[in-house]
Amino acid sequence: MSFSISGKTAIITGAANGIGLAISRHFVEQGANVMMADKDEEHLKEELKYLGSKDGVAKCFVCDLREKLSHANLLSATIDTFNTVDILINAARQVTPMDPIDYDDDSIERMLEQNLLSSLRLTQLVSKRMINQGNDSQVSGSILNLSSIASQRTRPGLMGYSISTAALDQMTRTMAIALAPYNIRVNAISFGSVMSESLKNSLNKDPNLRAEIIRNTPLGRIASAEEVAQAAQFLCSEASTFVTGEIMTIDGGRSLLDPVQIAAH
Repeated sequence: MSFSISGKTAIITGAANGIGLAISRHFVEQGANVMMADKDEEHLKEELKYLGSKDGVAKCFVCDLREKLSHANLLSATIDTFNTVDILINAARQVTPMDPIDYDDDSIERMLEQNLLSSLRLTQLVSKRMINQGNDSQVSGSILNLSSIASQRTRPGLMGYSISTAALDQMTRTMAIALAPYNIRVNAISFGSVMSESLKNSLNKDPNLRAEIIRNTPLGRIASAEEVAQAAQFLCSEASTFVTGEIMTIDGGRSLLDPVQIAAH
């Protein structure tokens, strides 16, 4: 079974920074054609200069995915450029700390819009295109959502993020069943602490955070964004053609730990 994604066309959202950027870089280096979508035009254009010498082809589309019209425009731009779409990776995410007792309605609505509804709308739109261009004898497409172990853990300050990622996990399972008759697979990656730019900023602000993360991670380190990108390649390649509705956890064993540090009996 092949792990190759060479020649495949992927739409990747949240592609200007963090894990979305790492996946975009990895896919282009592996020979995929990638439409990088993000509202950060400056970083997208800087990245295109770097990716110009790689095996695949990278293009960018500047948009705010919270605006519904942007989804159709993004898909149209991808088809106009590459003629087809084989992979969708919903990597655009928003994390906003909040007080669960006195939270701001706008904050939780923004997180639901960014982390759940935008991914759902784009999944619906792209999957219809995949159905029209596929046939019953082959896998027509792969859709991958980026989630978090916050969906299964309880931390009051992350209530909005936890709610939106938990909903995203259930959306992943539901869409996997709905799209299975069309040979379109839908999976998610649920990760813990990954060394992205946002985490680097947090580590710089809190000198104790690194030690806390490592202490609560059985493998004793923070993951690299490249490790998430490699898992994304597996889930979008022919090596995983019988995998759908899976929430793959990449957290170094962190979610296995009992948060209660003393015996409960």
